[in-house]
Amino acid sequence: MRFLSMIRVDETTGQVPSERLMADMGKLTREGVMIDTAGLRPTAEGVRVRLRRGKLSMTDGPFTETKEVIGGYAILEATSKAHAIELTKRFLEVHGDEWNIECEVRQLDTM
Repeated sequence: MRFLSMIRVDETTGQVPSERLMADMGKLTREGVMIDTAGLRPTAEGVRVRLRRGKLSMTDGPFTETKEVIGGYAILEATSKAHAIELTKRFLEVHGDEWNIECEVRQLDTM
């Protein structure tokens, strides 16, 4: 089963991953438990596209109504939801004590 771990960050901190952090995340990828991971560019560079009652609208970033945003993701290969949670804990632990982040873990639907 595949799970998506959405990483919530406070983008106002300006933190960027260290080389050590990138290397530690690479180990998880090589183990085959983390299929893919990436950070997202700041909301200032984004746009929201909405469909409401058949009408499309767009809003350019930054999105000031939220402090914490989805700042990245990890796609995990896990045998169960409990296993995905354990993998997410490992993923968070490699960030060390200088990061304040949280992840929302959800199973991916497959067609």
